[in-house]
Order: sequence, then C-alpha cells, then structure tokens
Amino acid sequence: MASAPKKQSPRLQRQQKIVDHVLSQGFASAAELSTLTGVSLMTVHRDLDDLATRGLLRKYHGGVSAQPSTVFESSSDFRLHTHTAEKEALAADALRFITPGMSVMLDDSTTALALARLLPEVGPLTVVSNYRQVQEALRDVPDIRLIGLGGEYSRTHDSYLGLPCQEMISTFSVDIVFLSTSAMNARLTYHQEQEIVLVKRAMMGSATTKVLMMDASKVARSALHQLAPVSAFDHVLLAGKLDDALVEEMREEADVQLSPVD
Repeated sequence: MASAPKKQSPRLQRQQKIVDHVLSQGFASAAELSTLTGVSLMTVHRDLDDLATRGLLRKYHGGVSAQPSTVFESSSDFRLHTHTAEKEALAADALRFITPGMSVMLDDSTTALALARLLPEVGPLTVVSNYRQVQEALRDVPDIRLIGLGGEYSRTHDSYLGLPCQEMISTFSVDIVFLSTSAMNARLTYHQEQEIVLVKRAMMGSATTKVLMMDASKVARSALHQLAPVSAFDHVLLAGKLDDALVEEMREEADVQLSPVD
C-alpha cells in the first residue's frame, strides 16, 4: 500500500504563503506579512532571510519584494505571472522564423517558455534549452528531440547555469536562438547577473540566427551588466506600449518588428 504524501511543516506552509502573497502583490512589508501569517515580526524576518538566501525574494529595510531592480532579477515564479499577454504575442510572432527540421535554442526566459509551448504546432524540431520549465513543457512531445543543458541548478531562475552549461552550449551549432533579457535601450541589452550574461552570450555564439524578444516593461531600462549591443541580434521583436522615437532608434541597429497584442 502506498504511503500518504508527507505534509509540509508549518514553517514551509507559512513561507509558501509569504511567497504567494509577495508574488501576487510585487512587494509587502514585514508588518503586513506578520498579520497575514499570524506570527511575530521576528519570525517573519527569519523567514524572509531564508527566502532571500534561496533567491525567491529580495529583502529590503522593512519588507520584501519580488520586483526586479538594476542588480536583482525577479524569480522565475514571479516572471511566469507578469506581462503574459505580451509574451504570448511575442511567441506567436516568433513562430514564423521556425520551420520543420530546424534546431532551436531557447534561454531560461519566461518569454522563451511561451514560445516553447507553441513548438508542437511546427513539426519535427530539435530544441536545446537550460530552462527546466521548457524541458517539462516539451519532454512528452514525440516530434521534438529535446536536449537539456546541464550545470549548476539555480532555484531563482529554475534553470541550469555556470561553466558546465557554457561549455555544453559551445559544443552546439544551432539554426536559431531565441532570447529575452531584463533590460534594453536603443543601443544595448542588459542583465543584472553576470552568470546569466555569460550563458546568454554563449547561446548567441552558438546560433546562426539570433532573435531577441522583449515586452515593453523591459525597454528603456538598464541593469548592472551589459549583455550585447542591439546590433548583435538579427531580429528584435517588441510587444506592448512603446515610445515611437525609441523604436526608430533601435531600427538603426537591427531589424525591429512590433508584435501585436490581442
């Protein structure tokens, strides 16, 4: 007889409640979380320290945030629930660059995940990705040969990173890579974390065609580390409300196209 699944401890249940609340609101004060969970401020601060260490939330004086900053990227869990209409529009538009038989590389962005969910429509493909969510989405699709990139697992990004991942990427030569990142202006793209930058650069170096997909929330922003010039991409797909002058500036650097959002 199968044993019943283990019940989460009260501490883990409380921390999950905190994470769910902060992901839905973007940020919360320690006092608010104390009221929500019915425990003391001291206990809440211990929980927040633990969650921040695990990369799930970003602690600041008096509270906690799931929002990105110039030096902090939001967790995969948070990004999965933001700007979904724009990401789906970008994914639908990106499909036109893919034909049956191609080799496709996807990064660990939630925008690339939206594209991955559409790939079964295309037909036989080889898909390479370091994002666990992409691997889960495609693992049972018979027409897709799935190659998972390994490395050190990041709970924050739900993906595999580090030197082993970069070295594995360097062994491939794919037809096309689809990337997103956390920030860009008319000339440059950026990301908050050096480790992510190195993996994305390796992916760009392994692909014949490079496609950048960005929703409007990431445009006219910067972050700590420069990723690549806009001119390094063959195509840039944008979705959402954008400044026309900025889009025209980008068009001096690359093929920039707007993806309509329903």
